[in-house]
Amino acid sequence: MATQKNPKNWRPRTLAVRGGQIRTPFQETAEALFLTSGYAYDGPEEPEARFKGEADGYTYSRYGNPTVAMFEARMAALEGAPVARATASGMAAVSSVFLSALRSGDHVVAARAMFGACRLVVEDILARFGITSTIVDGTDLDAWQKALTPATKMLFLETPANPTLAIADLRAIAEIADKAGARLVVDNAFASPALQRPMQFGAHIVVHSSTKYIDGQGRAMGGVILCREDFLAEHLQTFLRNTGPIISPFNAWLHLKSLETLDLRMRAHCENARAVADFLAEQKGVHRVLYPFRDDHPQVTLAKAQMDGGGGVVAFEIDGGKAEAFALERALKLIDISNNLGDAKSLITHPATTTHCKLTPEARAAVGVSDGMLRLAVGLEDPADLCDDLAEALRSMRK
Repeated sequence: MATQKNPKNWRPRTLAVRGGQIRTPFQETAEALFLTSGYAYDGPEEPEARFKGEADGYTYSRYGNPTVAMFEARMAALEGAPVARATASGMAAVSSVFLSALRSGDHVVAARAMFGACRLVVEDILARFGITSTIVDGTDLDAWQKALTPATKMLFLETPANPTLAIADLRAIAEIADKAGARLVVDNAFASPALQRPMQFGAHIVVHSSTKYIDGQGRAMGGVILCREDFLAEHLQTFLRNTGPIISPFNAWLHLKSLETLDLRMRAHCENARAVADFLAEQKGVHRVLYPFRDDHPQVTLAKAQMDGGGGVVAFEIDGGKAEAFALERALKLIDISNNLGDAKSLITHPATTTHCKLTPEARAAVGVSDGMLRLAVGLEDPADLCDDLAEALRSMRK
C-alpha cells in the first residue's frame, strides 16, 4: 500500500475528500477501516528493522494504524500543517501538548477566555508538576507581552473562545511568542480548518476536539494535534507512544469520512448561525448577542481578517439570571439542551452551570460568563424553525 500524494494545486475542498488516501490492492473507493491492534511480519528481520526505525511499516496500533494515518494526513493537509497526530479526545490533545514538552520550572501564558477543562489543566494539573502559569486577557497584546518571563515556553489560546466568542489576534501573538522563544498553541475547534488555519498566521501548534465540527454529527470522540516535525520528534511522538492517549481506528474513520463534508457543513452552520444571531438581536428580553461576523461584535474586523466565516456558535444574554436562562431552556421544543456542540442538531447550554461551573464566580465574571448567558450551537435545521422555537420560548417566559 502507498499513500496517495497531495498535489500542491489541490484546493481545500478537494483535500477534504482525497487528502492522505490509502488504497489496498482491492482499490476500494471508501477509505478502509483497519480494526487491528497488531501486525504480522514475513520474517523476524522485518519487525527488528521497523522497531529500529530502519524500515517503514506498522508494528502496533498504539504506535500507528493505517486508518488513523489517513485521518492525520488529511487533517494536516487541511490545516496546512507539516504533521498531525490524532488523540482520543480534544482534552487528550491539549494535555499531551503541554505534558510532552513542559518541565518543572517552565511557564505558560494562557488567554482567560477558554474552555473550563483547559483552564483546569493550565492552572491545576500543570501546577502539580511545578509548571507555573499566568492568565491574561487574550485580546490585550500588552498583557501577553508583560506576562512573559524567561521561563515562558508556551502561549495558549482559543479563538473564537468558548463561550464568549472573543477573538485573539493570531499574527500579533505569534510574533510575541517568536520573540520570546516560545511556542503559540491555538485551539481551533470552534472554527475548524474550513474557516480558520492558525498556522497561516504564525501559530506553532494547533489542537482540535474533533468530537465537534470535524465529526459533525455528535457520534464519536477524538482530538488532533498539528505541529512541525521538530516538535513531533523532540517531544510529542515519544509521549504519545508511551502514554497511549490515541484515537481508536473506528473513531478516526468516522472523522476521516466527515471531513469530506466539512466545508459544506460549516458554510451551512455559518449561514444558520448568522440568521439566528440577527433574529435574537431583535428580541425583547435579549440584551446582548455575540457572533463574530455581526457588526456589533467588538472584534468583527479581526474576526473577518482571520476567518472565512463566523462559525456555528452564538452566545447571548437574557434579562435576569440563572432562573430565567433555565426557564428559556425548558421552554424550547426543537433545540436540545446539551453541553456538546458541533452537531447537526442545534444544542444549547448554560455555561455558568456546565462548561465553566468549576470556575469561581469571580473568574466567570472576568471572562464574561454571566448567569444569564446561553451558548447556542446552531445546527443544520431550517433556521426559520430555530427562530420560531426561540420566539415561542421567549414569549412563554413573558407570560
